[in-house]
Amino acid sequence: MALIGSILKRTIQLNQKLPRLRRKDNYSKQVKTLRKLLAKAEFTAFGEHYNFTRLLSQPDPIPAFTSSIELHDYTSMFRKWWYRSLNGEAFVTWPERVKYFALSSGTSESSSKHIPVTKDTLRAIRKASIRQMMALNHFDLPEEFYTKGMLMVGGSTHLNYNGTYYSGDLSGITTGNIPFWFQHFYKPGNRIARERDWNTKLDEIVKNAKDWDIGVVAGVPAWIQIVFERIIAYYKVNNIHDIWPNLAVYVWGGVSIKPYRKGLDQLCGRKLAYLETYLASEGFMAFQDDPTKEGQKLLLDNGIFFEFIPFNEENFDADGALREKPVTLNISQVEENTDYALLISTCSGAWRYLIGDTIRFTNVDSAEIVITGRTKQFLSLCGEHMSQDNMNRAIDLVSDELNISIPEFTVAGINYENLFAHHWYIGTPDNVDPAAVRASLDKHLCELNDDYRVERTAALKEVFVDVLPSEAFISWMKKHGKVGGQHKFPRVMKNDRLEDWREHVKQYANQ
Repeated sequence: MALIGSILKRTIQLNQKLPRLRRKDNYSKQVKTLRKLLAKAEFTAFGEHYNFTRLLSQPDPIPAFTSSIELHDYTSMFRKWWYRSLNGEAFVTWPERVKYFALSSGTSESSSKHIPVTKDTLRAIRKASIRQMMALNHFDLPEEFYTKGMLMVGGSTHLNYNGTYYSGDLSGITTGNIPFWFQHFYKPGNRIARERDWNTKLDEIVKNAKDWDIGVVAGVPAWIQIVFERIIAYYKVNNIHDIWPNLAVYVWGGVSIKPYRKGLDQLCGRKLAYLETYLASEGFMAFQDDPTKEGQKLLLDNGIFFEFIPFNEENFDADGALREKPVTLNISQVEENTDYALLISTCSGAWRYLIGDTIRFTNVDSAEIVITGRTKQFLSLCGEHMSQDNMNRAIDLVSDELNISIPEFTVAGINYENLFAHHWYIGTPDNVDPAAVRASLDKHLCELNDDYRVERTAALKEVFVDVLPSEAFISWMKKHGKVGGQHKFPRVMKNDRLEDWREHVKQYANQ
């Protein structure tokens, strides 16, 4: 095992010495990626319908591709094309009979989406995962660290099979397809990973924790925090490092780490190294390869062609729906400090597909981004244009100012005295005056967002805050069958979901 650790560390160190590409290389990498995608799918039903052969004859296929293929969201992609793959037809949008479908409801949809996961998707995810491991060189970890276990807290690897395809959580699909050489490092192991019931899986992880030598943990922050809390309570220790002394790295994705950072740090005996990853059901988009930088590096040469739609009123309506004929940009046309909605074409057979996430470039030369939210997870009742990034940053500032942990929160836009108001629901294990939270939150949002500050003197008449126990959020997720795995609590509540949430929190009103 010491030899394995030495080899892994040397490989990582050598990779970090390779020359880094400049911005002009970003476009050429994307041209090459798109050409590969078009060539692979040329003789699929989709490729023949849109004449990929003609696109491939162009010296640069990007202009012809973006001008001749319509934009898709999940509904249009599924109704026109993916339903055929789901029924067992081969060569629909990708040249194979799709074996796996990831079930994903995101944070804004009630019914599950079936996202195809092809062989090329799985290869691309494995490739990106290995590349992210190279970032560990930044931490100057000892050779023996690379022999430690990696705990991946995800969905069940027990997939549903209907005779034609397997379906389940993406983390369950990818974990079930990890390479044989990684089996030694992977925890909780195949038996526990197959468990479908979250509470049973959690119990098994806790009971076996003392027998594992964990160096890396990976998973959604809310569930990792619960795992740590349960292990600490079960073994009656002070912190998680009393059980896993070699734990050094936490890899997370899907949500902002800021609301959870304080709570996680309190559960540790020393600071962990945090690495962010952007792995969605549609593919591995980006990862943080340098912990000293805020941004993640887009994977421009790993089976995904990216386009970027400026996230503004010209391209999206007040509900976050795409308007007709939006402006689309390629990697050579983007600017820093501007929010964009992501449009992707991938080796899973998604074509000009609106994934629903918004990003912002922190460095266009190195294609580094931060995730700023969801196209439908923002509030603009009267022009306040409050993004999920605004919400996360404001909550982080409130947490620091009041010295409390706020792992969960959500906000709703409501009618109030013929105008509008925001109603915040704050989840915290600490005792705090709602009025203090309201004042701090409102102050910081005014500082972060000029449009919000202006509207607070006009149409946005009030801000309401309810402080709830963290359990209120966890129990709501349990009620809707969204515990464990990659499930995240929605940061914005709207329509029927808001009414359901209001009914749910009534039981906590007098606590």
